[in-house]
Amino acid sequence: METPENEKFRDSIGTINEEGKRAWVYPKKPSGKYYNYRKWVSYGLLIFLFAAPFIKINGNQFLLFNVLERRFNIFGAPFWPQDFHLFVISMLIGVIFITLFTVAFGRLFCGWVCPQTIFMEMVFRRIEYWIEGDRGKQIRLNKQPWNAEKIRKRTLKWIIFFIISFLIANIFLAYLIGSDVLLGYIIDGPLQHISTLISLLIFTAVFYFVFAWFREQVCIIACPYGRLQGVLLDSKSIVVAYDYKRGEKEAGRAKFKKNEDRISTGKGDCIDCFQCVHVCPTGIDIRNGTQLECVNCTACIDACDHMMEKVNLPKGLIRYASEDNIAKKAKFKFTPRLKGYSAVLIILTGVLLGMSFLRNDVEANILRLPGQLYERKENNIISNVYTYKLVNKTTTEIEDVRFELMSHKGKIELVTHKNFSVPKQGIAEGTLFIEINGAALKGDSDRLKIGVYSNDKLIETTTTAFLGPRSYR
Repeated sequence: METPENEKFRDSIGTINEEGKRAWVYPKKPSGKYYNYRKWVSYGLLIFLFAAPFIKINGNQFLLFNVLERRFNIFGAPFWPQDFHLFVISMLIGVIFITLFTVAFGRLFCGWVCPQTIFMEMVFRRIEYWIEGDRGKQIRLNKQPWNAEKIRKRTLKWIIFFIISFLIANIFLAYLIGSDVLLGYIIDGPLQHISTLISLLIFTAVFYFVFAWFREQVCIIACPYGRLQGVLLDSKSIVVAYDYKRGEKEAGRAKFKKNEDRISTGKGDCIDCFQCVHVCPTGIDIRNGTQLECVNCTACIDACDHMMEKVNLPKGLIRYASEDNIAKKAKFKFTPRLKGYSAVLIILTGVLLGMSFLRNDVEANILRLPGQLYERKENNIISNVYTYKLVNKTTTEIEDVRFELMSHKGKIELVTHKNFSVPKQGIAEGTLFIEINGAALKGDSDRLKIGVYSNDKLIETTTTAFLGPRSYR
């Protein structure tokens, strides 16, 4: 089935030309109310991004995602592999929240909060405008031969891009290995940590490639979130939209002519100036409707409002609106679909908060040594051998730790020492024996309850299995 003429733009993405080659986008420098709002939001988020690894709460890094050592800090609270269930619930909450937000407000996240958009539009492109000029100057510079001016401008831009990419790579490394470790590596010198330096340069190369060449292709091709639009958006979702009812009217779009009466001629308010196209960072025409490439950055809203002011027409031809709002003048409603997502989100959030409050600062695991049976000793004593592992999630050392049986009469003997300490945010492991009189056993496999004490204060309890002879059942 042949694609209708007015829908052929959907047969390819906006950054590919008719020959199938990359169509480089030279967006015009945006300005206006929404752009100013976005600048403030972006700079606030950038400050947070660069400061978060160096903020400490109770000695914990504010945000840490140490995948290698499986240590995570979320808002200063440490999470260990034993807290993986909390991490899973957090991820589910994130997915539901993004789904709810997208159903209601489209790709607002992409245009206002996404790190890719913030770095590209508020850092790298602004440097490009400063060095090479606005849209027209950039196009002319690209077409001209490699003379002294072009070499100077391109070299300066590439050097600055590389420096910023290197800085971003260092910040991301601080999130992965910890800011204290990173600062220690810097003090020691790069030659003392060659493997880390190589990783850092690889990250730098990736960031440089993304922001110097791949650019908007990340949002269009690589990011899966944009692909979800077709599934999540509906006619009630608030997106950056062109009011075709007002812009087209009976006679359609038409160029602006001074002192003309557009109402009597039936011409739409769209003056076909193409400013919304020139300012778009992904190179699309918003007048064609909602598209995969649109990241809801609002640049077209500002550009259109500016032109409407110039020709004395009402602003809002391009605005935040839903399809139903444009076609039927319907107001935004909290639909059953949104209510369902909200209910699930509230329930999961409640579960996460409850489990977080019940989370212990100390995690204790005592497991029987694999492949070992019980040992019978004098005076009807049955002995089992175990390995123990204590995880200290706090920022203070746990001192004078000992184990004590709480469910049975017996004793616990540590292999190497009596009492021990668990370092802050560290792990203590070892081997112990549990000895119980056979008469106190109820069967060939009893469940034992064991208390973990620090300075004679109970800090955690755990259970384990104890094997004994069948004759004691």
